[in-house]
Formats: sequence, structure tokens, C-alpha cells
Amino acid sequence: MPFVNIRILKGHSKQRKDEISRRVTETIAEVAQLPKEAVWVVFEDVEAEDWYVGGDSVADIKAKRS
Repeated sequence: MPFVNIRILKGHSKQRKDEISRRVTETIAEVAQLPKEAVWVVFEDVEAEDWYVGGDSVADIKAKRS
């Protein structure tokens, strides 16, 4: 049973997560030749202050762009 853990910045809508989950599930089910019900997808929402890119938090990167 495939388990997909997606870490994503907090703030994405349920509709967006539904679409991501649908596409990930369909792709894995097709490639692995499994029923969709065998694919589990879990989202972990991460605060921008806790996500770092190149040593800077995403919150700081966004603030610099504003």
C-alpha cells in the first residue's frame, strides 16, 4: 500500500489539496497497477517561518519581495 506524505506551505485551499491528491493517487495507482483505494495521501502543512530555502525562511523571503 503506497503512502505519500506531502509537505506543503500552510495556506493552500482544500480544493487545491483535493486536486493534488487526486492526481497523485491516479498516477501511483496506474503505474503500480493498484486500486485507488490502496493509495494513501497525507498533507503536512508547514508554517512559512519553519520552511527554509538556501538558509532563509520562506517568511523572510516573502517579506523581502514585498
